[in-house]
Amino acid sequence: MNKTIFPKSLKKGDKIAIISPAGAVESSQLEKGIEMIKSKGFEPVLGEHLYTKYANGYNYAGTEQERLKDMNWAFNDSEISAVWASRGGYGCQHLIQELNLKNFTRNPKWYIGYSDNTVIQSYLLKKGFASIHGQTVKTSSFGVTEESYDLIFDVLKGKSLKYSLSSHQFNKKGNVEGQLVGGNLALIYALLGTKYSFDFKDKILFIEDIGENFYALDRMIMSLELAGVFNKISGLIIGGMTNMGDEKENKQYEESFDEFAYKLIADRISKYNFPTVFGFPNGHIKDNRPLIIGGNVRLEVKNKAKIEFLV
Repeated sequence: MNKTIFPKSLKKGDKIAIISPAGAVESSQLEKGIEMIKSKGFEPVLGEHLYTKYANGYNYAGTEQERLKDMNWAFNDSEISAVWASRGGYGCQHLIQELNLKNFTRNPKWYIGYSDNTVIQSYLLKKGFASIHGQTVKTSSFGVTEESYDLIFDVLKGKSLKYSLSSHQFNKKGNVEGQLVGGNLALIYALLGTKYSFDFKDKILFIEDIGENFYALDRMIMSLELAGVFNKISGLIIGGMTNMGDEKENKQYEESFDEFAYKLIADRISKYNFPTVFGFPNGHIKDNRPLIIGGNVRLEVKNKAKIEFLV
């Protein structure tokens, strides 16, 4: 089992930095999330460029230098106990070459986010630190489930995670223990071949995605195969696959777990024997329950599936 550093648990009154490392965000979109953090007894501290906007082929939350400044502040300020991304989008790849972990390594803190934040989480795990793949602050305004946030606060307080899932026709039975890696498939794909890519050997891989044409999904899965990822991993968990294909043609376009996307993945991995779970509630979906990237998990797939993080 891999030894990864888990940040210390938070206590009431601790400060949580909110930053925008990627896309621009409106203040109105964060109001509910900020109030929620306060209601849980923590103090939200807003990054200097949280609401900055910079248009350069995409609406970023500031220039690369501005976003990097906020992230390096949040990671290294001794008064900050956790860092919560306002949203994903695109832009985290701009930052990883100049991230500063000098003080962070002496005082590790939880980083929370998903989607484009997979890049940051891969970077942190390469350095030996766990992070939380879960709701961003912005998604609190989208009608997501309260439990998906409550479970994040449970992790911040030092509690473990345990999930039980219904059976799925594409599941592959088996038991395995290993370290969880992964996140958004498009970003896992984007990091392949770089020094920032996850180490997949003997790991349990999690993937999720949104808004991809089916051929693009197949291309990414093929790239993982060609890179030897499926020969290295010991287990696979597939989360949300939503808004896939053509909205006019796909009757499951709004569904959290697109069955054609699942069949495409199942067909590609049919020759491999690792335990596989489809339909885990994490991703660009309303019921986005957290996972700990870098955490050691026990994966049991029988008629139903169980996923338990080992303390």
